[in-house]
Amino acid sequence: MYWIPNEDILKNSNIYKMMQQHHFTQYSDFWKWSVSNKKEFWSETISNLNISFKTPFSEVCNLQDVENPEWLKDAQFNIVDSCFQNEQDATAIIYQEENGSLQKISQKQLEQLVNKIANSLYNAGLVKGDVIAIDMPMTLEAVAIYLAAIKAGISVATVADSFTPNEIAVRLKITKPKLIFTQDFLLRAGKKLPLYEKVVEANAPRAIIIKVTKDLEHVREDDLFWDDFLIDKTIFNSVIQNPKDVITILFSSGTTGEPKAIPWTHTTPIKSASDGYYHHNIKKNDVVCWPTNLGWMMGPWLIFSALINKASIALFYGAPIDRNFGEFVQNARVTMLGVVPSIVKHWVRTRCIENLDWSAIKCFSSTGEASNPKEMEYLMQLGNHKPIIEYCGGTEIGGGYITSTVVQENIPSTFSTQALGGEFVLMDSDNKPTDSGELFLIPPIIGLSETLLNRNHHDVYYKGTPTYKGQKLRRHGDRLVRLENGYYKAMGRVDDAMNLGGIKVSSVQIEAVVNSLNFVKESAAIAVSPKDGGPSNLIIFYVNNESKEESKDEDLSYLSMINTVIKKELNPLFKAAELIKIDKLPRTASGKVMRRTLRDLYTRNS
Repeated sequence: MYWIPNEDILKNSNIYKMMQQHHFTQYSDFWKWSVSNKKEFWSETISNLNISFKTPFSEVCNLQDVENPEWLKDAQFNIVDSCFQNEQDATAIIYQEENGSLQKISQKQLEQLVNKIANSLYNAGLVKGDVIAIDMPMTLEAVAIYLAAIKAGISVATVADSFTPNEIAVRLKITKPKLIFTQDFLLRAGKKLPLYEKVVEANAPRAIIIKVTKDLEHVREDDLFWDDFLIDKTIFNSVIQNPKDVITILFSSGTTGEPKAIPWTHTTPIKSASDGYYHHNIKKNDVVCWPTNLGWMMGPWLIFSALINKASIALFYGAPIDRNFGEFVQNARVTMLGVVPSIVKHWVRTRCIENLDWSAIKCFSSTGEASNPKEMEYLMQLGNHKPIIEYCGGTEIGGGYITSTVVQENIPSTFSTQALGGEFVLMDSDNKPTDSGELFLIPPIIGLSETLLNRNHHDVYYKGTPTYKGQKLRRHGDRLVRLENGYYKAMGRVDDAMNLGGIKVSSVQIEAVVNSLNFVKESAAIAVSPKDGGPSNLIIFYVNNESKEESKDEDLSYLSMINTVIKKELNPLFKAAELIKIDKLPRTASGKVMRRTLRDLYTRNS
C-alpha cells in the first residue's frame, strides 16, 4: 500500500516552503544541498524554528574538528525560552487520566507552573549547575519539572518509570542528583504499581513526591510531598547559558553492562525540533501525541518538537493499549501520532482502536524497533489512509538519521530519505561502500553527542572507524539495506545491542541477569526479527549447569524463571520468546561470544 502526497499537502508542507526559497523542484536535490551547505542549512533552520537568543551566534558552526564542532559560536541562550513563543492562550498541553476527562492547559498556565517549580528548586537549595532526577510517567507535572530545571540552569537525569530499583540505582550513581521527583504509585489498567517504593529501594537522594492516591502515608524523613515543595511565585528569569552547557542526561545501552550516560546540551533540541518541523511537518497549533517517557529520548524529543514548533503536547496518563487511548486521540484531535510497532501489533490483535474518528490525524510516526508492513498498513487505515513517517535515530543523535517525509511517496516499513542536514554511508565488512551493511554517520550534524559521562566518547564512536572520501566516520551500530528505489529498510544491529518493545538494551545486561540463575552455566541473548518483519523477539541460548537432560516441562519452567528474573532485575516490558539449550556457546579465538553465529543458527532452524 502506497501513500502519495496530493498537491495541497505538498505545497503546504514545511519542506516545500524551504525548497521554494532555494528554487528546488526535487526533494533529493534539497537534501543534497542541506548536507553540502550545512552552515547555511542550519542557520536557516534555526531561523525557521525561531530559536530565541539572548546573544546571537557569530557563526552557526566551526567545522574544523568534526568530533567537537563549535555550534552557535558566541551564542548565549536558554532553549526553554524557545518553547514559549506561541500566544499566551494557545493550548500547550492536553492531558487525560486513564478514566478521567480531557483537560487543557494554556501556554501561560504552563509557563507559570514552570516558573513556580524553578523558584521552588532554588528555594530547596539547588543552584545553577546542579542535577536533579525525574522518575515519573509522562504527565503535566513531569513536563513542567523538566522545563523548569533547564530554565533554572539545572541538568535533568531522566529515568524511565518502568525501571527496577537496580536500574534506577545505576543511573543515580552515575549522575549524582541532589533531588529526585517521583510519584507515589503508577496507575495502569486498573492496577496500582509502586514507584516511590522503588526509588527508596534504589537509595535515591531526597525525593519530591506527587501523590496520585491516598495510600502513601509514611515517607523518609527528608522527603517532601509536591504541595509542600511548590512555592507560589510565578516570575522567573531564565538562566542564560552557553550552547555546550548540559540540559539533560539520558541513558542508552551499549555493549557493556552499564548504560551510556549521554548529555544533551542546549543545541540538541534544535535537532529534535528540526526533525519535527521538516520530517513530521509539525505546525503551529497542531496536536502531537507520542506515548513515551522522559527516560527515553522520545520524551524530551516530544517536548521540544511540539513546543518549539508552537504545537500542543497530548498526554494520556494510562497505557496506550485499549480503547480509552483511542478515544483520547479522537477527542484531543491529535494531528501527529507516534507509536512503537509493538503497540500497533497489540491493536491489530485486539481490534480495540477500530471505528473511531481519527480524521484529524495528518500523519503517523513509528520508531524504536523494526515495523511490519501489514501492521503499518493497518495503522494507516485507522487514520483514513494517512502516511507513516518511519523514523530511526538515537539518544546520542537527538533525533533521527533516517526518516520519511510528507513530500515523498510513503511505503510502509521503509525509510524514504536520510534526515535533512545529516548524511551517512553503508559499509561492508571490508569497509567498502555497499547497499547493505553497517551504517556510519558522516559528522558533524547538530545534535550529535560530543561527550559521555562514563565512557571515552572517542573510543565509543570514532576509534577504529573507516574513512569515506577522506571524511571521518562515526560509528552507530545499525544495519541497513538500500532498496532499488533508493529507499531503506532497517536490518537490526551489528553490535550486541537490541531493541525490545522500543527499548534499547545490551545482550550483556540480559545475560548477566540470566547467568544468575543456578541452572545456567552461561548464556547468550540475541534479537531475531520475524520472517514477515516487525518487532524483534528475544531468544536466549544457554549452557546448562546440570548434567541431566531436562524434560519439556522443565524447559518451560526454566523459561518462566528467566522471564521472571528479567522482569524483576531489568524491565517488566522485556520477555524472552524462546529458551534454547546448547552444548557450548560459539566463541572467537579471544573468547567473545559469536552472537551473529547464533542468529544464523536460529534462522536456519526456524
